[in-house]
Amino acid sequence: MPKTQSTTPSPEELKDLCVQLAREAAALVAHQRDFLSRHGSIAQVTSTKSSAVDPVTAVDKASEAQIVRQLRQLRPDDGIVGEEGANVAGSTGVSWVVDPIDGTVNFLYGLPAYAVSVGAAINGQFVAGCVVNVANGDCYFAAAGAGAWVEREGETVQLRASRADDTATSLVATGFAYDSAWRAKQAVLLQRILPRVRDIRRFGSAALDLCHLAEGRVDAYYEHGTHPWDYAAGAVIAAEAGATIQHPGLEDQGAIAAPVIAAAPRVWDSFVDLLESSGATQPMEG
Repeated sequence: MPKTQSTTPSPEELKDLCVQLAREAAALVAHQRDFLSRHGSIAQVTSTKSSAVDPVTAVDKASEAQIVRQLRQLRPDDGIVGEEGANVAGSTGVSWVVDPIDGTVNFLYGLPAYAVSVGAAINGQFVAGCVVNVANGDCYFAAAGAGAWVEREGETVQLRASRADDTATSLVATGFAYDSAWRAKQAVLLQRILPRVRDIRRFGSAALDLCHLAEGRVDAYYEHGTHPWDYAAGAVIAAEAGATIQHPGLEDQGAIAAPVIAAAPRVWDSFVDLLESSGATQPMEG
């Protein structure tokens, strides 16, 4: 992609760059994981962020730095928001939202569900995104109006949300905050929700949760306290697969633990009713 930015790129063009950036960062993360596993300990390059159980590794930082460096070369006037501190103001109306490793705890423990997520917005609206599960190579991507897809083992398949129409038999993904007080509240919500659905799954990556929703591996998803980098790409992928999703957009409402809610189209209304009756449609704070 040229460095000149005389016109606003299409969602498809932004998607292509999301895929390029996410795949290259995923290769870096995989290489670093293998190196550290053979020659050292990931714990040696780990620090904490919001709490003692909220880790960040040198690999997170290296992944984000690589993506930011490439964006500054390819799209120097765009805005960038990254989980590990990248905050670049832009002048084009295009913003990039980067999670260098979504599922860092899984990465630390060697659990095969951690991803690089790169999303793009035009004038504040998410229009493209790519999520790569580093552990198995699954590459999910979407552009507004062009559908959602996964490339897996050399085959590209279009994604479709499930046809679930009964909340009581729906499989629901969720996640939990690092703040212990919020976790206590989430446990209370879970007690209300769990008896009224098929079951709950907690994979440890919001980006992958939304991709799983997009391909029908789960029927619904909710989580409090996420940030734009957690859901920017996944939101486009889920929506383009036919799911309905509600989120704060580019505005970061993670500090008040605002919810992200998503579901297959036929179960959306009843799922939101369930969350509302359980007290799960409001932020944890405020």
